[in-house]
Amino acid sequence: MIKAPIQAVLFDMDGTLIDTEKYYRRCWPKALADFGYHMSDEQALSLRSLGRPFAPKHLQEMFGEQIDYVAVRNRRKEYMNEMIKAHGIQLKPGVLSFLQHLQSKHIPFGVATATDLERTRQYLSDLEILPLFSQIICATMVPLGKPAPDIYQYACKQMHQEPRYCLAIEDSPNGVLSAYRAGCQVIYVPDQTPPDAAICSMTVACVSQMDQIAALLP
Repeated sequence: MIKAPIQAVLFDMDGTLIDTEKYYRRCWPKALADFGYHMSDEQALSLRSLGRPFAPKHLQEMFGEQIDYVAVRNRRKEYMNEMIKAHGIQLKPGVLSFLQHLQSKHIPFGVATATDLERTRQYLSDLEILPLFSQIICATMVPLGKPAPDIYQYACKQMHQEPRYCLAIEDSPNGVLSAYRAGCQVIYVPDQTPPDAAICSMTVACVSQMDQIAALLP
């Protein structure tokens, strides 16, 4: 249950606004295979929304300190670009309807994403929704990425709101943990991972798609 009046809404991007996490889930294992490593599906899912310095460390924990994170990540980007070129990017169900609802209620909203600014702007521009957002906040703008609270703390400041008055919409455990640690109210819209007890303990609600959130707002 939402516990305080919502003055702003912050959205994760990949897997929350846009249907791209399925590509990451496939591209990480493909990239690692090119370097001689086998990545399980569970390991691929564990990287979702994981920012610096956590992602490089996590990859080292899984495959050894010798792994070249930058080289693997660059190869993953190449595969991502190929998949997006071939299949395109789509909005997640209910996104446009919910954004229009927020506009009708004069509630400002922004993006808080682990993706870099250039690609974030490109993806949202291609889907013709970039102008709708009052702030675009990326993990490259803060010292620590998700699941640290930095990105949501910074995003709340940019929205000129205390975290408790900001609603964060997330699709991954790492993203939920980041927003929760920042003091935001969090709603989970699962993409690749269903909610478990840990996620439920950090969220005010879990919904199957975005447009169901409108009924939960005061």
